[in-house]
Amino acid sequence: MLVDCGSLAHARRRGDNAGMAGDDSRAQVQLDEDTLARRRRDLGEDHPDTLAAASNLAVSLRAAGEYQAARELDEDTLARRRRVLGEDHPDTLASADGLAISLRAVGGHPGTLTSAMRFASSLGHPGEHQAARELGEDTLARRRRVLGEDHPDTLASAHGLAISLRAAGEHQAARELDEDTLARRRGVLGEDHPDTLASADNLAVSLLGVRGGQAARELGEDTLARRRRVLGEDHPDTLASASNLVMTLERVSEDQAARELAEDILARRRRLLGEDHPDTLAAAFQLVCALSELGKHHAARELNDDIIARRRRVLGDEHPDTIMAGAFDLILRGLDLGGEPEWMTALREASKRRQQEARELSEDEPG
Repeated sequence: MLVDCGSLAHARRRGDNAGMAGDDSRAQVQLDEDTLARRRRDLGEDHPDTLAAASNLAVSLRAAGEYQAARELDEDTLARRRRVLGEDHPDTLASADGLAISLRAVGGHPGTLTSAMRFASSLGHPGEHQAARELGEDTLARRRRVLGEDHPDTLASAHGLAISLRAAGEHQAARELDEDTLARRRGVLGEDHPDTLASADNLAVSLLGVRGGQAARELGEDTLARRRRVLGEDHPDTLASASNLVMTLERVSEDQAARELAEDILARRRRLLGEDHPDTLAAAFQLVCALSELGKHHAARELNDDIIARRRRVLGDEHPDTIMAGAFDLILRGLDLGGEPEWMTALREASKRRQQEARELSEDEPG
């Protein structure tokens, strides 16, 4: 958990995993709203300091789970900075990066799905992911030209673009970009720098998309251990690594280990963020998936019912995460009442065969 001003400032610069405890996040939003209102009144809408305050508020809104509000503010700030500062100004490009993060958040985060519900990943908002990808490609190209290949801001854009590529289903392109970004960050920043560990976590997820389950597990376990040591057990980035490792463990059929880790993540998220924070609900949904993989369908259904009610209240009926939980409820009802249908058994067996093939291919690779 973040406690000092230096750590807080670092979290406010970070990307998709930044978050604060529920009361802290709301207090930060209120503080940033007051700062923005004062600067608008005293300096005007387009003053660079006013736009900096708007950018800070968007970061705080994302940390509080208010993704749509962050998106709208990011869009306005980017438009103003383009007009006032120009397309290639560092602050303009920072706003573009921020908007890409908000677009990914609004579109949902596909990837934490088990074999029993893989189809539900299509329920996200592809328009937001495509917009995030296009904006990310443009921002990365500009930063490479203006700042150079190895500048920290350039590498931050590459990191974000890889996430967008993965969300768009372009797993091989995401893997290649993640590998390049990780190599550069290790060379520039060192093995244990938070940004290097973010790239390692990104690459572990991308490896899953190209059937690299065992490699993903090894990298994910190493990254989680490093983040626990460097950042602490409860840091949002540490919990993000743990969540990604749950997904990897499920992919390599370590279902009990996945459940135990998912339970630990949910307990920590509830304590740090509160019951209704989107990240807490995402952790709860991941535990639903882990329970389902173990055949504990009734327990999974009870937890999912609670998630649906909370997501409807917090995110709305049309949010992709709400829709996904509702779609999975239909599966859980059938499993709870009558066992696994033939189509799901076939899907599960096909998934296991793919995992075995991936392990065999991995064993054949040199080095």
